[in-house]
Amino acid sequence: MQINKIILTLMLSGCWQFPANADGTFEQIQVVAQKREQSVQEVGIAITALTGDQMEALGFDNAQEVAAMAPGVQTVQPNGEANYSIGIRGVTNSDFTTNVESPVALYVDEVYISQMSGAGFSLFDLERVEILRGPQGTLFGRNATGGLVHFITRKPTFYPDGYAKLTVGDYNQLKLEGAFGNELTENLAARLSVNINRADGYVENRYTGIDLNNADDKTVRLQFLYTPIEGVEALFNVRYAEQDIDTGFFENVSSVRAGELTPDEMNPVLGYIDNDGDVYAGDYDDPGFNNLETKGASATIKWDFSENMRVVSITDISKVERTYFEDSDASPVSLFNLFLTTDADQFTQELRIEGDIDEMHWVTGGYYMDLDISDANGAVSEPFIGGGGTTAEGSEGGLYNPYTSKTKSTSVFAQIEYPLADNLAVIAGLRWIKDKRDFTYSDQVVEFIDPTSKLGFDSSENMILQAVLGEYTNSREDTEIASRLQLNWFPTENILTYISWNRGVKGGGYNAPIFPLSPPNDYDDATLSYDPEQLDAYEIGIKNELGEYGRVNLAAYYYDYNNYQIFNIIGLDTFTVNSPSASSQGIEVEYQASLGDSWDVLFGVAYNDAEATLLDGSKQTPVQSPKWNVNGLLRYTLPLASGSLSLQGDFVFRDDVKFALIDAETVMQEAYTLYNASVTYTSSDDKWQLKAFVDNLTDEEYMVQAFDLSSTDVFGITEQYYGKPRWWGVSVKYSWL
Repeated sequence: MQINKIILTLMLSGCWQFPANADGTFEQIQVVAQKREQSVQEVGIAITALTGDQMEALGFDNAQEVAAMAPGVQTVQPNGEANYSIGIRGVTNSDFTTNVESPVALYVDEVYISQMSGAGFSLFDLERVEILRGPQGTLFGRNATGGLVHFITRKPTFYPDGYAKLTVGDYNQLKLEGAFGNELTENLAARLSVNINRADGYVENRYTGIDLNNADDKTVRLQFLYTPIEGVEALFNVRYAEQDIDTGFFENVSSVRAGELTPDEMNPVLGYIDNDGDVYAGDYDDPGFNNLETKGASATIKWDFSENMRVVSITDISKVERTYFEDSDASPVSLFNLFLTTDADQFTQELRIEGDIDEMHWVTGGYYMDLDISDANGAVSEPFIGGGGTTAEGSEGGLYNPYTSKTKSTSVFAQIEYPLADNLAVIAGLRWIKDKRDFTYSDQVVEFIDPTSKLGFDSSENMILQAVLGEYTNSREDTEIASRLQLNWFPTENILTYISWNRGVKGGGYNAPIFPLSPPNDYDDATLSYDPEQLDAYEIGIKNELGEYGRVNLAAYYYDYNNYQIFNIIGLDTFTVNSPSASSQGIEVEYQASLGDSWDVLFGVAYNDAEATLLDGSKQTPVQSPKWNVNGLLRYTLPLASGSLSLQGDFVFRDDVKFALIDAETVMQEAYTLYNASVTYTSSDDKWQLKAFVDNLTDEEYMVQAFDLSSTDVFGITEQYYGKPRWWGVSVKYSWL
């Protein structure tokens, strides 16, 4: 770790040598982290924020790239850019089933997105991204114990505004992206945003010759802005997205002995070994697929009914439908294939009133969410689960586990910011939350007539029921209180010091395992239910505006959990259980600056030490919780041919992580560093932009997920999923300004 300290020292010390360019990339921006517009340096929260123009200038066009530039933040993106999980300060959840919500809340235009599947579709044509680290339960509500990520899309304008962008790249990538907006009438404006991304697969399937993990995404977003009278603004949003890709992202690694990788030993069950050392090649007899469709509509109405008071109403409906299938054994042997289906309907309504009384700012409101999920998971596994229910050719036996989850969440909240002196203010907030959830689950042995059908392989017409192994039905009603108490002190005009206590809460829920349970586990509350989580977070921070030398922000925190919802992978099943106790502590440093006429610098370092006590009394580091995260970016711009040429390099260092709560070689990823580079030419009028880029410059092979099946003493393999290999591309963009 000494090398990282050296890098930090050199980078920060070197920054003082240049005067700043006020018009550079890292100009100070406004955020809505407290439900109102404020300068990011005036908000006593650890925030990394980038505008859409900044992201474009820096070449960031997906969630993973943006999050990587925030200290202590990391993402996992399997199955294309539309699916991802975000971790903040070691708080994460890699369970992509829909009945388990992430502890890092995701918002798009102030709307909570409960389904991680498909969230990435919205991440283009953005006005701003705000990454808030630490609990945000008072103003944003449920399930934000780790923090939240807020994506704000570009809104319609009453003048011609838009762009068109074409990207071609490695693996025959072709990406078309664009938006255009203008006024329709004196009081009505519209904006249409479209994104189409296609690429060949980067995982070679030696068995069929058809490469896997391709890209095939389409997104359309249409917005209308209506201003009927002064002080009233209504924004209407409709959106649609779909994905249809071939999946095969797991590398089959022999692990004949539990917890130990044995790449040179033949798997005794499969009679197969893949030891060529190529993590982007395999033999998949049943290539998987991910069919995903999302759609939704929202209405945001803002009414300034007095000079110092505003009413805001946000209404949203959304639907996510998904069919996912994978060759889980990643071999040419028909052993077992897993599947997931999703049908989720969400309705949310927020109504709030905010205003100012002299120097005091206040906000109060209510929130309601109705989330209706009808899902299923299961496995096609003829060798282990025989059929016999049909004589249809090609039929196979397997497991089918349908479950439903109906959640109604109601909350009321209030927060006040009261000045105690000219440079001193106290913030106090409170949120009352009531969650009611009904859950049903069934574990069934079935015969699949067509086990690989994309068009409803899990439909009732495609299954013959053989036996019911277990059933579970339950309801829970949880009432929780989130709260905040904070002191902000401005010792000088350019320095903010804050100290805060936040009570964060995360609702209880239910597990939906894939494989049959066996003692001591059972289809009961102890195995399938988990209780709400409470977090007391203590934080102290300093935000220092250095004028022409940029800005540097520091934060130190201590987390104390009660009923910590710890995520674990057992075989191919994902479980959430309550840990008796857990804690974490850490520190973050973030530096941003546009220096001189030519230099842009971004640097962040985060240290996090987390520990959870398991039910057996042992202590473990939570999954996906590295001790160190370091990120850096350096960009140099020089005049060229009546325009400018920018040379950029950036890196992300991630410390050792594990993907299950066991100390085993099979689920560990050693520390690694990713490097990216780009060259961008921008015309003098900022209308044309030409860019060439290389991501993962050194072609680093790094694991982002692992499922250890060796501990079962049955399968003798470990599934390892690796991030994207080196990827190059060029893009051209034209903007209407």
